[in-house]
Amino acid sequence: MRLFDTKPRGVPFATGADVPLTLRAQGSFFIGGRDIRSDALSAVPAYAPSGTVVVDQVYVRFAVPAAVGGPPLVLVHGCCLSGQAWETTPDGRPGWDEMFLRAGFPVYAVDQAWRGRSGAGIAPAANGDGPLPTVFSAGREDAWTVFRIGPRFPEPYPDTLFPVDAVGELWKSMVPDFFYALPTPNPTVPALSALARRLGGAVLVSHSQAGLYPFQAAEAARDGIAALVALEPAALPDPAGDLSAFRDLPVLIVYGDHVAASPRWAPRLALARAFVAAANAAGGRAELMSLPERGIRGNSHMLMQDRNSDVVAELVAAWIGRERPHGAGGAAGRPIGGA
Repeated sequence: MRLFDTKPRGVPFATGADVPLTLRAQGSFFIGGRDIRSDALSAVPAYAPSGTVVVDQVYVRFAVPAAVGGPPLVLVHGCCLSGQAWETTPDGRPGWDEMFLRAGFPVYAVDQAWRGRSGAGIAPAANGDGPLPTVFSAGREDAWTVFRIGPRFPEPYPDTLFPVDAVGELWKSMVPDFFYALPTPNPTVPALSALARRLGGAVLVSHSQAGLYPFQAAEAARDGIAALVALEPAALPDPAGDLSAFRDLPVLIVYGDHVAASPRWAPRLALARAFVAAANAAGGRAELMSLPERGIRGNSHMLMQDRNSDVVAELVAAWIGRERPHGAGGAAGRPIGGA
């Protein structure tokens, strides 16, 4: 199945792990970060409380397929999760990073700043003085409804496509979240800008809490940003604001099912519709993809982990192929590293 006008091409998203996956390169690196001096680094007598540490860095795990057939994708996870959310599904199927690799896309999956493998110090992000930063962990009872697995814990929607029998693996993957301790824009935003520039034409793919970050990166500078894909973004730019940054920029916003019944997500879907209309009126190339409106029912908030995650990935890949984002693929086949 051919997804792009360029060669070489990848393999279908439904292809299983029994087909060998050949890579040109893989690895990891950090991008961004800054040094701070703190007198509150340690409460352990064996380690000095004063010293200099790095904060705001972003961990990037990358893989480049041997046969590159699409632009590099940067995958940015949402609340209470890490880049692991893209690596595999709770029931053990390939995650989006493997699916897109098999289809010919170089994939760069990040951990947000102060999250997961990006690290989180106990020194406050601002200057190392004062109380410990605000941090929270989301309980499964709230996550169940926020992720729209079901209307109330532990009852699933009858048609849910989330792999409920394996939900315990999702709970294991959730990590402490420093979101409320960090400035606006989140330090992840300039890191995304730097990564896009280095890749020379990347599609930034965000989910939920991170939904706004690629839009903020594009508002700061369009260099290296070929397109934006936002899976159920928790926030978007103000439709009544200046949207000139999105002129001629391909933008896809994807929403799953049972949104109307959610006091949290129904207003956000309405905002997405308003943003798409306003962005296009300002010369944009924005599209809202509502899966139920396409006859695809039962998707949760965790679109990349639902049982039809390959179908959703295929729709996203087909959109990228149709849009053929300007400038995509400048460094698609070249691994990068360094800050």
